[in-house]
Amino acid sequence: MFGYVVVNKPELKFKEFDIYQSYYCGLCQTLRNKYGLKGQASLNFDMTFLAMLLSLLYDASTTKVTERCLIHPMKKHMKYFNEYIDYAAQMTIVLAYYKCEDDWLDEKSLVKQTYKKMIHHTYETIRQVYPQKIAVIERELHQINQYEKDAHDNIDDLAGCFGRVMGEICAYQDDIWHDDLYEFGFYLGKFVYLLDAYDDIEEDIKKKTFNPFLKQYQNADFDESVYLILEMMISRCANAFECLPITENIEILRNIIYSGVWTKYELRKMKRSEDKK
Repeated sequence: MFGYVVVNKPELKFKEFDIYQSYYCGLCQTLRNKYGLKGQASLNFDMTFLAMLLSLLYDASTTKVTERCLIHPMKKHMKYFNEYIDYAAQMTIVLAYYKCEDDWLDEKSLVKQTYKKMIHHTYETIRQVYPQKIAVIERELHQINQYEKDAHDNIDDLAGCFGRVMGEICAYQDDIWHDDLYEFGFYLGKFVYLLDAYDDIEEDIKKKTFNPFLKQYQNADFDESVYLILEMMISRCANAFECLPITENIEILRNIIYSGVWTKYELRKMKRSEDKK
C-alpha cells in the first residue's frame, strides 16, 4: 500500500518540487545513515509526505545539506534533516516490515520474507521506542489479515483498520494537534487502503486472492462508485488537514492531498477503459 501519497509534479512550481525533493532525499539519507542499505531500500513517497507534514506543522529546526549521493552522483542535491524526518524513517521501517509479512502471507514471497528478516532487529529496536504505537499498528494490520483470510468484505471494517494504522502514525505525540493529526491519518489510511484494492482488482482476480471489491467489480458503475467512496474519504482527510496551522510550503502539501493522491486512480481507470475497448 505504498506509492499513493505522491505529488502531482506537473502542477508544482520548480522551486516547490525542489523543496519536496529535499525532504525525499533527506529521508533517503536518514534511512541509509541510521539503518544501512537495507533501511534505505524501504524508502517510499508516502512517508516523505509525513516527514514534510510534521516538519512544517511543528516548525522544525532543520539542517540543510547540499551534496551528491550514489543515486545522483553527477549533481548535488539539497537534503533536509530533523527529528520528524527521523520519525518518518522509523515508521518507514515499521510499515516495510509488515508489508513483507503481508506479502509472505498472501504470496509466500521468499524475497519479502528474506527482507523482513534483514530488518527484524531494526524493527524491534523501533518497537522499544514506541511500544504502544507499534502495538496498535500490529493489532490493526493483523486484523486486516484475518478479515482477508475470512473473506470478510465489509469495506468500512477493512479500510478502518488501515485508517487506525495511519492515524496512529500521523499522530506524532500527545499534544494539541494529536486529534487533528489522527483524524487526518485515519481518513488518509482508509483512502489508501481502498485505492490499493481498486488498483489491484484485476491482478487479485487472476491470482484468486481476496479483494473487497470483488462483488462490485462487474457493475457498470464500478469506477464511479469507487470514486465516490474515495472522494468521501479524502474530503474528510482534507478537512482535518485544513485545521492544522501550516502556512509555509502549504501548497506542496495541498498539491498532494487534493491532486497527487488521485494520480494512481486516474491511471488505473484509464488503463481499464482502454482494456475494455
